[in-house]
Amino acid sequence: MRHLMSPLDFSVSELEKLMDLGDDIEKNPQKYAHACDGMRLATCFYEPSTRTRLSFESAMLRLGGSVLGFSEAGSSSAAKGESVSDTIKVMGAYANIVAIRHPKEGAPLVASINSDVPVINAGDGGHQHPTQTLTDLHTIRSLTGKIENLTIGLCGDLKFGRTVHSLITALARYNNIRFILISPEELKIPDYIREDVLKKNNIPYEEVVSLEEAMPKLDILYMTRIQRERFFNEEEYLRMRGFYILDKEKMSLAKEKMMVLHPLPRVNEISTAVDKDPRAFYFKQAEKGVYIRMALILTLLETEFKAF
Repeated sequence: MRHLMSPLDFSVSELEKLMDLGDDIEKNPQKYAHACDGMRLATCFYEPSTRTRLSFESAMLRLGGSVLGFSEAGSSSAAKGESVSDTIKVMGAYANIVAIRHPKEGAPLVASINSDVPVINAGDGGHQHPTQTLTDLHTIRSLTGKIENLTIGLCGDLKFGRTVHSLITALARYNNIRFILISPEELKIPDYIREDVLKKNNIPYEEVVSLEEAMPKLDILYMTRIQRERFFNEEEYLRMRGFYILDKEKMSLAKEKMMVLHPLPRVNEISTAVDKDPRAFYFKQAEKGVYIRMALILTLLETEFKAF
């Protein structure tokens, strides 16, 4: 039995096979329509979510399975003080596989240690978000045909942004990847990402404050929102939230084939006018998330369609 806590839980070759399966699911959905008949996915979401939770539910339903779970801590026994380890033991009796999101870093790992069924980390605090990373990698490969020889700009909240941390960690294993890290001083990437991932693996990177300065160099721009839920001070959040706004003027500085991605939701960091730009792929990115999660569920449940 395998779990998914981090993008590094799968080798690069396993990730390639998983993305191949995601591609086949997208092209041949009927082939997989009954792959999980009689199986159940539990979604244990202690934090709000739209895309991640609903894409997991959509994925399982498209595979012929069913879904149960809760969408906020207040509607679960966590409100009564139940531990994650106790919750997961119960969920294992009700479902075949569990996706868990939790505000505390490491909570999904605790769940996996105490679980009798596969557990998927659907986001833990400001730490990791591996299924968003699978979505990001799948989208990049679908659009470019490869994951190599790319200059990737990561813009916004790089300190608390778990999607950023997961993506950097995953991309560090691919050939000739270069990062431009665009953030205000207060929201720079954590030291452990800089030291243990980038420097340790000799990944070229630069840290800048100006988005305009970075735009002409980028093959991919990965925008992120400033996350109100990670700030302890509302005044500080309001000061930072408008720091970067991608608009048509900034897009005019970019390469003709640069791609804009965003894990969503957005607040005000991408102008709606950019949505019409053919280089804006964030809504397609959200769609890709369903197919790669379908592939992940099939693989962790060890169905006949598993990737490896």
